[in-house]
Amino acid sequence: MSTAMMGSDVAKAMKEHLIQEVIELKEKGIEPCLTIIRVGNREDDLAYERGAKKRMELVGIKCQVLELPENIHQAEFEEAFQKVNEDPKVHGILLFRPLPGNLDEGPVKAMIHPFKDVDCMSDINVARIFSGDEKGFAPCTAEAVMEMLDYYGIDPKGKRVTIVGRSMVVGKPLSMLLLKKHATITICHTRTEDLAGTCRNAEILVAAAGKAKLITKEMVGDGAVVVDVGIHLDESGNLCGDVDFDAVKERASYISPVPKGVGSVTTSVLANHVVRAARYLTTSC
Repeated sequence: MSTAMMGSDVAKAMKEHLIQEVIELKEKGIEPCLTIIRVGNREDDLAYERGAKKRMELVGIKCQVLELPENIHQAEFEEAFQKVNEDPKVHGILLFRPLPGNLDEGPVKAMIHPFKDVDCMSDINVARIFSGDEKGFAPCTAEAVMEMLDYYGIDPKGKRVTIVGRSMVVGKPLSMLLLKKHATITICHTRTEDLAGTCRNAEILVAAAGKAKLITKEMVGDGAVVVDVGIHLDESGNLCGDVDFDAVKERASYISPVPKGVGSVTTSVLANHVVRAARYLTTSC
């Protein structure tokens, strides 16, 4: 029987450290502040917003939301974004994406201050992650995977790690974070030949393909660590991940559930990034 890697336990462990860091900043007259920019009212955005605001409140970070209409014009959108970007009281900016089809995110990706880019939107932060620059902010979900492995004492050094998924949100940046920890990385996707065999060879398997229950028991080696990044609704309307949890848990040594797994850690990573951003901005600008 496997050990379930619960995101709430990881978030709780991060909380006390974050509270102390926020207290130290406030003693220096610095109030860490996150601004969430949301265009429209997509339910998934609103759900993450609620979780992010709660997490910021728990650790003492100020969190404000700039809600923009879905039919906003590009020029107005850029103007509103730049106003937040130039506000010295704002240390982190989280823009919910994807944007409505009438908007182009390219200009704001180019204009965002790299130290305020707390979810790795800009090309500068992407380059920092790929070059190993410590001041880069990785996407929160990718870093949440690393936090989970660390909390449960799973050292990727020298391990065979297979990541199923090649997005810039998880797969590619996560591969860089794992390489930095001296893991041996294989990146797969839904078009990989013998995907099952490649996955079975992994000592650590990360499922981030965006396909419900793609990873079955037959695709997991005995005693493997399985981290599920996906989130979907199954045929019964229940939340599920990229992994067939009930079947795979019989074979894995550690496995993260969906929900209550990696997703529960992302807002804590976001809070950590805002604290780091506040420190960078107030010492370098």
